Amino acid sequence: MNMNIISKYLHFLRKSHNYTQDDLARKLGISRQAVSKWETGAAIPDLEVLLKISKLYNITINDILEPKVQPKKITDFEQISTVPEKELKEVLKQLDTNSLVTALMGASPEANSYCERMFPDIDFEMTRNNIGRTRIETVEDMQNQIISLVNLQAIEEI
Repeated sequence: MNMNIISKYLHFLRKSHNYTQDDLARKLGISRQAVSKWETGAAIPDLEVLLKISKLYNITINDILEPKVQPKKITDFEQISTVPEKELKEVLKQLDTNSLVTALMGASPEANSYCERMFPDIDFEMTRNNIGRTRIETVEDMQNQIISLVNLQAIEEI
């Protein structure tokens, strides 16, 4: 469960239904500040509110907690090098260093080089050594989270 993806997805859902934060708060019987906290990743809705959100948007709670974002920009992690550097950097800055390096463990030298140029202050080799061996599922999960974040950002820009 990635808070960045959940918060961006909640923001996307609200905007796609043309609700303001106040509108959504009234519909859910909560404060506008609570909605703001979800959308900034400072908090996550409790189970009762997740149920209300799922009914309002006609989706499951699982859809909220593990959103399947339709590809708008990329479908595969190797395509990150096609994303303009400024856009990609905004997405990748949301991750901690270990998450970024873990995702890059399964990437091509070109993708690694592209990301390493964006973050010259990160010692990628040292971080890889500190992380050590990682399960391929963990690498793929991080890559999929980055793909979702890139696609959510592309949706929000439309």
